[in-house]
Amino acid sequence: MTDRYAVIGNPIGHSKSPLIHRAFAQQTGQELEYTAIEAPEGGFAAVVDAFRHKGARGLNITAPFKLDAFCYATKLLDRARLAGATNAMSFVGDVVEADNFDGVGLLRDIEYNQGIPLPGKRVLLLGSGGAARGALLPLLEARPAELVIINRTFEKARSLAEAFGSYGSVIASGYDRLKDAERYDVVINATSASLRGEALPVSANFFSNASLAYELAYGKGLTPFLRLARESGVARVCDGVGMLVEQAAEAFAWWRGVRPATAAVIAKLTVPLT
Repeated sequence: MTDRYAVIGNPIGHSKSPLIHRAFAQQTGQELEYTAIEAPEGGFAAVVDAFRHKGARGLNITAPFKLDAFCYATKLLDRARLAGATNAMSFVGDVVEADNFDGVGLLRDIEYNQGIPLPGKRVLLLGSGGAARGALLPLLEARPAELVIINRTFEKARSLAEAFGSYGSVIASGYDRLKDAERYDVVINATSASLRGEALPVSANFFSNASLAYELAYGKGLTPFLRLARESGVARVCDGVGMLVEQAAEAFAWWRGVRPATAAVIAKLTVPLT
């Protein structure tokens, strides 16, 4: 019987996961089936139960079900537990193991694909929602000199900094608390502003020392965040397509025991930043 995998979300028609995982399977000679499942809100558990009963081996999870998956799992790995959400599950008998590969994918894209190692760097992370929370542990494990979380609501940033404070040097701030004199090597936008085409209240001065501006959203072209970074002289700006493919590769390796190459898939999905 062919091993079955899928991505679940609502809506799900836009998902690139089937394309990515089928490309990985072809590249590595793995025999598997990978589909997309749209579940109704409130119906996550029932849909996953039905999928497992059909012999499913694993599942990727996207919005709005990452918290549902967190609650559904019977075994949470550290990254998922700290993120408070999961984007991948593995089914072995009655055990539902959950992990979160978003931050690992982001870190690999920054350090390996973009060629910017984070040890000793000053990192500015915009946002304190689920995307930021999922990225924090891998970013801190890379040993930056300092990681500053900035959010419109300072208390949310402070709560997140406190939760991850034991893993590295992490500081909370609000947009109104940062000084123009502050300089960062890497600036990461983990807010949802770019999905709505909104600009952020970030000074161009924050980019003056940056070697990379990274937008977690992908396929949106030159977002207001990336445009400001480019106009401020940042040499390298990129969106999250590399993170998308790299986190998929981590899940594929977890499930299948072989890590696929990612460069060709990233190139195929990349939208020019214009």
